[in-house]
Amino acid sequence: MNNKVSFDEAVNELLPVARKEKIKTAWDRYEAQSPQCGFGLLGVCCRLCWLGPCRIDPFGEGATAGVCGADAHTIVARNLIRGIAGGTASHSDHGKHTLHTLIDLIEGKAPAYSIKDEQKLKNVAAKLNIETEGKDLMQIAKEVAAVTLEDYSRQDSSVGLTWAKQTLPAKRVEKLKALGAMPHNIDAAVSEIMARTHIGVDADPVNLLLGGIKCSVADYTGMVLATELSDILFGTPQPLLSSANIGVLKENAVNIAVNGHNPVLSELVCDIALEMKEEAAKAGAKEGVNIVGICCTGNEVMMRRGIPIATNFLSQEIPVFTGILDAMVVDTQCIMPALAKVTECYHTELITTMDTAKIPGATHIEFHAHSGIESARKIIKMAIEAYRHRDPKKVNLSSHKVAAFAGFSTEAIVGALSKLDAQDPLKPLLDNIVNGNIQGVCLLGGCNNTKVMHDNSFVTIAKELAKKNVLLLATGCASGALAKAGLMTPEATNEYAGDTLKAVLTAIGNAVGLQVPLPLVLHMGSCVDNSRAVAVATALANKIGVDLDALPVVISASECMSEKAMSIGTWCVSLGFPTHLGVVPQVLGSSIVTEVLTDKVKDITGGYFIVETDPKAAAEKLLEAIKQRRRGLGI
Repeated sequence: MNNKVSFDEAVNELLPVARKEKIKTAWDRYEAQSPQCGFGLLGVCCRLCWLGPCRIDPFGEGATAGVCGADAHTIVARNLIRGIAGGTASHSDHGKHTLHTLIDLIEGKAPAYSIKDEQKLKNVAAKLNIETEGKDLMQIAKEVAAVTLEDYSRQDSSVGLTWAKQTLPAKRVEKLKALGAMPHNIDAAVSEIMARTHIGVDADPVNLLLGGIKCSVADYTGMVLATELSDILFGTPQPLLSSANIGVLKENAVNIAVNGHNPVLSELVCDIALEMKEEAAKAGAKEGVNIVGICCTGNEVMMRRGIPIATNFLSQEIPVFTGILDAMVVDTQCIMPALAKVTECYHTELITTMDTAKIPGATHIEFHAHSGIESARKIIKMAIEAYRHRDPKKVNLSSHKVAAFAGFSTEAIVGALSKLDAQDPLKPLLDNIVNGNIQGVCLLGGCNNTKVMHDNSFVTIAKELAKKNVLLLATGCASGALAKAGLMTPEATNEYAGDTLKAVLTAIGNAVGLQVPLPLVLHMGSCVDNSRAVAVATALANKIGVDLDALPVVISASECMSEKAMSIGTWCVSLGFPTHLGVVPQVLGSSIVTEVLTDKVKDITGGYFIVETDPKAAAEKLLEAIKQRRRGLGI
């Protein structure tokens, strides 16, 4: 195998340590799986019932239908939308967990939590058409929770999701309604996909794909409510300076990595870590307890607290090989089961916390909102005890560490723009898009995938678009990649931004008192925080009276991997955005599905998928999509 598997040199530096110890990592497991099943890669295998598994011969020389008669188009469409349902279930479960934490707080059952952003609560209430005058905070929170809960449980199918209707442009809401793609209930949207893909139900590939569009809107809804409720509970992010890459681990501290997606756990771990500094010092850790982030939980605490991020999804095993990671505490989503095998070779404690996300070989510490403080203390005590058992012969320190600015929530971006025009904050952004100083906006998001060089596509596309004066936003594992690459700094703006983009970012930076440009890439948070970018786009669309599909805004998921990526990508297209995938989706076994997703859907929603595995070519195609939108607006 090529020794250089990642753009991130810290990964390339520590991977030989794993191989010397004969410990398998994601790259080794990928190699062992190669060549991967050709039927699966095309999406033409079906195991939805026990008549199968059935496979369609892509060369037309064998079976053209499964035992039940489903052809390649039906099978591919069913497989795809089941993935969308899986992603929707994951994101909406995250939102539901956050919602129930808010409800526990309201009912006095979650003493460790509080409403940290009172103004955000009032703003959300206003957005949901809840009257706030004369009501105390808990009453407002109770009504927000009730409206939110109804989006999970509403039985009247004629009424659309409140959170979707109130956070998207009216024109987009009407378009979705006309398509029959505005769900009434998040859970029902997932359930409907499972029902219609059962054997003997929906066999029309186009109708199935429309069902996927509908479910993806439910996914968007689960994400936006999760983000907004998290801001209410934990604070709305504002720009701050942090750091990134494996070098954030400290030799003289108890190092704990929080990994997963849900800030309900990680926020408390961060709080209690501050209280237990002396206990760590007694164990010999002079610098106390050092919390670092991995994956989207890392993005959550980085955005709000400045906690440094160590790495992202694909390289989550790598910090263990430093020999100084004392504990990894995980919640849910994107946690590799292999961590148990990796950590057993070191002193590192792997701790699971969710009833629905256990791993054989890990220590399980139950985490619930009402007893969260006690659980957090147990976790940190276990990490301190592990620190005592470090093996000096297994220590491999890494010097790879860079500065990274984070915390660019929607409110933070609008706040920065208000320094240029307090009366009309969006006007400077619009003016610079119209005059061409900013050609357009690209949101870089998504996971990592062993099929492409780790982190490389994110970095390449960002640099290519920046020099063409495209404003860059980032979420999820993409933001981790770009932070580690040093692209979330003013220095990166000076080095890589085109002249006019650099001028705009410098003007805003000076206006907010930084005396340096804003970072080249604005860190908007975790994968559920993609909704923050939609909020900015919606505000722009509403201001000029157009739908989202008219804006010069594009999306890129250049290392996409999970079912959540399927659901996010689909709602991006459903909302009207050109959306790049850097890994070929498992749909090529159906010409109908492929054509709909990359072409025909444009006539339905205004968005479409761009599939391009070469990052430089992808940047060119994204730029062309931006130019097409600009021409459509006459600018």
